This record gives sequence, structure tokens and C-alpha cells, in this order.
Amino acid sequence: MNTPAIHRVALVTGGSGGIGRVVAERLARDGFAVAVQYAGNRAKAEETVAAINAAGGRALAVGGDVADEDAMSTVFDTVRSAFGGIDVVVNTAGIMILAPVETLDLADLDRMHRTNIRGTFVVNQQAARTVRPGGAVVNFSTSVVRTQLPTYGAYVASKAAVEAMTLVLARELRGRDITVNAVAPGPTATPLFLQGKDEETVDRFAKATPLERLGRPEDIAETVAFLAGPARWINGQVIYANGGLA
Repeated sequence: MNTPAIHRVALVTGGSGGIGRVVAERLARDGFAVAVQYAGNRAKAEETVAAINAAGGRALAVGGDVADEDAMSTVFDTVRSAFGGIDVVVNTAGIMILAPVETLDLADLDRMHRTNIRGTFVVNQQAARTVRPGGAVVNFSTSVVRTQLPTYGAYVASKAAVEAMTLVLARELRGRDITVNAVAPGPTATPLFLQGKDEETVDRFAKATPLERLGRPEDIAETVAFLAGPARWINGQVIYANGGLA
């Protein structure tokens, strides 16, 4: 039995859980071969790969720290060797630590800077060197860049940097037929968002949108799939996928 030709290939960082896993599964349904990058949770990444393969897709897990340029160079080389190239890079990997600016431990600031800013830069650098014409790079920001909630200062600072580098890279890739955009989710029911929040707080976030619910990972994955596929005229933009949150 002949193996079907792989036409498009996606690499999803942070694909072992939360939004990343749902994005990986969504792109696989669109016919992408998907590489699921993980930093420390290999078992979860393998679960995502198994789910994609069981549904008739094709996937593999690749480990490496997004902020380590050598590790990510190896990840990109591994994906190209396995699937023949890379067309779409979705960078969902990120960490969030909340505290007022006045009291935030600067070690936590450095951790977020390393993963959210340096990690995004390293992944984007590799993507700029690797993604084939007709491809896309999708980074992740947050709607809190607009809503400016207390305790989110350091996290928002890291994501504002992601937005800035996204818009610059889109222009640097002029003439290459590669789009570069960012998705900025609103409150979304993921372990990262729900951690440490009581029911009253979660309800307040849900009521803040005109749709009066939290976002679902599937809502965000649909936005990514649009940017990764048919949305060839959307470039150098930040898409606020937040249900109408101001």
C-alpha cells in the first residue's frame, strides 16, 4: 500500500496540551502532516500524536526548548527530514505568571521573557529560514494587551513584544509569499487560564464577553486554521479571537 504524498506540513510548538493540542489536531484534519513540539511533557505530546494518527492523520513528536537555538534548529531539521519541508509554523508555547508589577519576582519575569519573547524569536528565526513559499507563521499574543488587567503586567509586556516582532517579520519576508500573523485569545478555558482562579472569577471573565461564555480551544484553533490555510490576504496582523471582549 502506497503512503499518500504529504502536501503541507505544520509545526506546532507547545502542542502537547491546551490550545496547542487542539490546533495540532485541527490542522491535521485539514490534511497537514503535523509535528508536535514539546519541552518537558513527552507523554502528552505522544498522546496528541496518537490521537492524530488514530484519526487517519500523520504526526510526530519533537522535543526541545523553544528558547534554545540549537535545540530548535534540530527540531526544524527533524521535521523537514521526516516530512520533506515545513509550510506552517504555529508558536503556541508560552508561560504565564501573574503578580502586580510592584511585587513580581524578577526571576519570574526572566522566565517569561525567556519563553515568551526569546522563544518566539528563536522559533520565528528558524521559520524565516525554513518555511516554504505559500506558507504561514502564526504567533500567540493575548487580548490582555488591550484589556490591561491588573497582575498581568509582566505577561502582557512579553506578549506585546510578540506582537511587535510579528508585524516586523511580516514585512521582512516581503516577496517570499509567507504570511506572518498573531492570534490574541481572550479568556479561554484551558488549564493555563483556569489555574488559580475560583469559580466567581471564572464566571466574571465569562460574562465579560457579549457571548457570555469563555472561549474554547476549538474557537482559537479555527482562527489558526484560517490563517494557516485560506487567509492569504491577511498578513502582518494581530487577530483578537475573544468573543467581542473590548
